Amino acid sequence: MPAELTPEQTRAQDQAFVSQCSLTGLHDRLPLGWPTPPDTPPSPKRSYRSQYVYAGWDELRDPACWEQWSEFDWVLRLVDFTGLRAVLAQLLGWQSGRGWKPFDPLSLFLLSAWQLVNRWSRAETLRNLRQRRYADYAQRFGFREEVFPTEGGLRYFLTTLGNDPQGKGETVTVAQSERAIAVAVQRLNQLLAQSVSLMRDARLLSESAWQAALVCPDGQLHDAASRMRCQAVTETCYQATPPGKRRPCPAKEKGQCGCDCDSLACAQICQRATPRDPQARFIWYERNNQDEREEGEAHYGYRSLPLQLADRERRFSLALLSDVRPANQHEELPAAALLLQLEHAYPDLQVEVVTGDAGLGHDVFLHTAYAHLQARRVIDLRRHQADKDPRQWPLRGYDHQGRPVCPFGYPLSANGYDHERRRQKWVCNQICLIGAQPLVRLEAVRYPPPECPYQAAQHRHGKVVNVGECFPDGSLRLVRDVPFGSHAWKALYHRGRNAVESRNATLEGWHLKRLPVYGLPRCKALLFLADIWANLTTLARLVRDATLANLKPP
Repeated sequence: MPAELTPEQTRAQDQAFVSQCSLTGLHDRLPLGWPTPPDTPPSPKRSYRSQYVYAGWDELRDPACWEQWSEFDWVLRLVDFTGLRAVLAQLLGWQSGRGWKPFDPLSLFLLSAWQLVNRWSRAETLRNLRQRRYADYAQRFGFREEVFPTEGGLRYFLTTLGNDPQGKGETVTVAQSERAIAVAVQRLNQLLAQSVSLMRDARLLSESAWQAALVCPDGQLHDAASRMRCQAVTETCYQATPPGKRRPCPAKEKGQCGCDCDSLACAQICQRATPRDPQARFIWYERNNQDEREEGEAHYGYRSLPLQLADRERRFSLALLSDVRPANQHEELPAAALLLQLEHAYPDLQVEVVTGDAGLGHDVFLHTAYAHLQARRVIDLRRHQADKDPRQWPLRGYDHQGRPVCPFGYPLSANGYDHERRRQKWVCNQICLIGAQPLVRLEAVRYPPPECPYQAAQHRHGKVVNVGECFPDGSLRLVRDVPFGSHAWKALYHRGRNAVESRNATLEGWHLKRLPVYGLPRCKALLFLADIWANLTTLARLVRDATLANLKPP
């Protein structure tokens, strides 16, 4: 499609999208029921203080409301969330119908989303819930007779979801060098996978987006609600010390001011730590691995790591899986674990390309993408000191951008990717014989080099190098299955970057750049809910676009 078209205009010209995804095309399938896994037990609670009941979608028949409603309003009418109740009850760890009478988890789920998309605080949300102007929302959420949750009830919902009380310590094993590392599986990814299934059932994704998928993991930093008091805070700062014994200070070990931890106030927790955000960590974020300038940003908090799927035809993206960690933890290991989980979460997904920034250019991630997903790696290059000396390029066989170099210093040219053998072919085309200058001019070598054996006529393309998972010296760091910097590489890379930047912008628009809740469990639950609702509001936006396009004359 022409580059000047907006995503909405591009989708409007897709006749299959307009006919299938408009309200007319979805009529026989509305409402879209939340997909409940068949092995999910029913909620053990038999009654609740609130009760969500799907209220129908008849209001969608009135075109006068389409432009006025928000995407959240569309979701409330398009989706019947009844099937999510049992899933939430399981994630909350409810095992018995005895005990207290809770609010319907669906009511709290929708209320938390209402707070999120409107960028309200908990107190504002609960005040608005009591107002007459929002009575229709309270009714759709399932609240009756002026019985509403407290701020503590909303905190309980997020804390319990984030703590995953029913988690059984399930892990996925990632091979790193000569050892295997177990990475914890986030059970909240079940909800993300179910939201994607909902979108697939509505046929919003193009066929190529699933059969030749382009996925891109990328981290987003989120400042903690607590204000940083020390950059060097670690786990030891939160460990109690007996009287008369000082706690080791990582700040002083780095030559900083630090804390003596010899006062009564430091007995349980160092007074420079943040007790309500004990997992928050400091990181100095450099925007570009290739930039030599010492510029960046200081952040104290957490990092979310979504795995985005980009639909290149219909120009939108959605989150497949995610993870949340302290800000100072590297991305490559959990990102590789997310790639390994794709097979279980989406058995029929065919990944063709994996994109990512330079932070993912480590062996563990590159190996996982190539060996396990059998995908082409379009990852930005990670800088290393070994790349700075051009004289070493002919010796190791490739330059600072992963382009093969012959022993005499001439660069090879890309000659296509062999999908069956999964390797990139490079040829020299005997450019030394047509007056081309070497990339690296070596001493004591006469140019063109008469001793090169590939100048003979039987070598039609000269020297040929096939690069599969790694270079002949075993290095993976600079290997790319699409030549770095080529038009194809730029097109694929920017599609992936646009997908993750769009998601990050959505969360930033919901005021999640600095998190409004304390502690890793609540932060994790909130960020997962944000990704789920980013998918659901995308669903609503696409249905609205298709409906409006269906009304216009061709």
